Amino acid sequence: MAIEDRKQREKEQMRRLILDAALEIFLEKGYYQTSMRNIADKIEYSAGTLYLYFKEKDEIFLALHNEAFGKLFSLFEPLFQIAEPFERLKAMGKLYMEFAFENKDLYDLMFIMSAPMNMLHDACEWKMGDRVFDTLVQTLTQCQAKGRFKGKELQALAFMIWSGLHGMCAIYCRGRMGVMHGADEKEMLEQGYAYYVDTLNNL
Repeated sequence: MAIEDRKQREKEQMRRLILDAALEIFLEKGYYQTSMRNIADKIEYSAGTLYLYFKEKDEIFLALHNEAFGKLFSLFEPLFQIAEPFERLKAMGKLYMEFAFENKDLYDLMFIMSAPMNMLHDACEWKMGDRVFDTLVQTLTQCQAKGRFKGKELQALAFMIWSGLHGMCAIYCRGRMGVMHGADEKEMLEQGYAYYVDTLNNL
C-alpha cells in the first residue's frame, strides 16, 4: 500500500509540475505559443512523458480552466457570510469583475477562448464552472424568497446577469474601452456596474 501511495503521490507531483509550467508559458506567451514541446522543455522532460499524463494540449488547458474556476469560487466563498442575498449578489458581481481585471489571461481562458471547451465533449463534466454558476442561481433563489425577481425564471435571469457582467469584463480585458474617447476607464466601469445594479434592483 505504501508503494501505491508513493506512486500516486509522484504522479500527482508530475501532473502539478506540468500544469504549473503550462500556466507559466501561457501567461507569458499565450495559448497558441504554448505547446507540448515547450512545456516539456520547461520541466526538462521529454514530450513523450507529458503524453503519459495528458493526451493533448487542450486537456492540459481544460485542467487549468477548471483550476481558474476553482480560484474564482474560492473568492466567492467568504461572501456566503453575507446574509442579505441581494447584497451578496452585488458583492459577487464586483468581485467577478475584479477577478477578470486582475487575471485577464485566465479570464480569457475561462470565458472567451474556444479552447479548451471542445474537451468537454470528452470529459462530460464542467464541475467548477457548474459550481460557480450554481452559486449565482442559489443566491437568486434566496433573493426571490425575499420578494425580489417575482415571476422570473431564475436560470434565464442568471444567464442575463452573467452575460451582462461578462460583456463589461470582455470589453475591458480585450482593450476595447478606447472606443469611448476621453472616458476614464475605471470610472466608466464603476458607473456601468452601478447602472447594472440599478437595472437588477428594478426587475
